[in-house]
Amino acid sequence: MTAEQQNAKRGSTTAARLWTLEETAGFLGVPETTLYQWRHKRTGPPSHRVGRHVRYYPEAVHEWVRSQA
Repeated sequence: MTAEQQNAKRGSTTAARLWTLEETAGFLGVPETTLYQWRHKRTGPPSHRVGRHVRYYPEAVHEWVRSQA
């Protein structure tokens, strides 16, 4: 199930909440470890720390994908 499908199931919109590392990896089709590596190298989509968790703005992830073309 994609992150967008999970959001729809919860009744929230994509813009209403931040994506988890797992949701972002699922959307991009990459392993979670790849997101950690990109974060360390500052080459992946912009991410934010919320407490001890890493979160992603869905709009920023979509924008990053578009910029990779």
